[in-house]
Amino acid sequence: MSTVELKSNLHQLIDDIQNTKLLESLHDLLSESKNAKAGTLWNSLTESQRNEVMVLMKNLRAPKT
Repeated sequence: MSTVELKSNLHQLIDDIQNTKLLESLHDLLSESKNAKAGTLWNSLTESQRNEVMVLMKNLRAPKT
């Protein structure tokens, strides 16, 4: 998948999220990861933040009905 396609798909996924807290968590994650070295971001997250990321990933992968 090209960069343009990935960005487009990501935009669509974000547009479909209605949970403000989840959007804030995703925003924070993406903002911090922009400048982080590989692996350091995940290791810097609290257990609660990691769980939020996992919930987000699960929700994004869930089939739409």
